[in-house]
Amino acid sequence: MIRLEKINKSYHSGADALHVLRDVDLHVRPGEFVSIMGSSGSGKSTLLNVLGILDRYDEGAYYLDGRLIRNLSEREAARYRNRFIGFVFQAFNLLAFKTALENVALPLYYQGVSRAKRTALAAEYLDRVGLSARAHHLPNELSGGERQRVSVARALVTRPKLLLADEPTGALDTATSYQLMDLFDELHRDGNTIVVVTHEHDIAERTERTIRLRDGRVEA
Repeated sequence: MIRLEKINKSYHSGADALHVLRDVDLHVRPGEFVSIMGSSGSGKSTLLNVLGILDRYDEGAYYLDGRLIRNLSEREAARYRNRFIGFVFQAFNLLAFKTALENVALPLYYQGVSRAKRTALAAEYLDRVGLSARAHHLPNELSGGERQRVSVARALVTRPKLLLADEPTGALDTATSYQLMDLFDELHRDGNTIVVVTHEHDIAERTERTIRLRDGRVEA
């Protein structure tokens, strides 16, 4: 599903350069459940942005589902993200003026899916995360755990091949975090490929494999 070969990434500010990713080699098999750990500044968020085609890399090669991802236009990058990748963020990133159902349906709107079909699919995926009864509530009427479940449903509604989660439990209490990981376990059993960035050891232990970054390099 994912293959990175000698990925390098630097950020430039004037004459200064910050080398964030250094010769990163990484393979994630289809259907695998993987966590990425590292201290602040280790490069894990940059790595996730490269995997999610949100940021370009400078050197190396990134293959997603056998396709080389390199030097894409913004339109091409958006098309790949919409076709292949679902995102779950720590801050939920829900639109405050739209209901849970409308938030989940939004990616389908950008795919040109008809209103009736996207409403039906959004309802199906809200039911899958146990939130059918909250479909017509706004985000500020939901708990943190419920908002994160809405964001998971939104990530899944386009049936992506890869689910990327950036500190998905960072804003949740322990019990709600474990409930979310139970949901990820269920998605994994269904065959989804999942990559979770986390700084929490107990969350990483719930995944099949942990990749550790230090100073922009894969340490283990």
